[in-house]
Amino acid sequence: MLSLRQTRYGSAFLKAGLPIVMEEPATVAWFGLRLGPTTFGIFDAFPDEAGRQAHLSGKVAAAWMAQAEELFSEPPSIEKVDVLASKLPA
Repeated sequence: MLSLRQTRYGSAFLKAGLPIVMEEPATVAWFGLRLGPTTFGIFDAFPDEAGRQAHLSGKVAAAWMAQAEELFSEPPSIEKVDVLASKLPA
């Protein structure tokens, strides 16, 4: 969950990340989320830990971290979870 100081950039920043994530073969699902007026987040899923690490060391994560101090009211929080059950489109 990321609370943005400059909320007008939140949606644009997430939308700009989508084409980059589309190039990541191991990112099987990626959602840019608005959780409230000033709170944004990302949910993404990977087939394995290697895919997760590739994404977290990729271009979108680098862009988030490079602009974190300027954009966010607090440092971004990355919470790794394991999906135990899911339904995704084929």
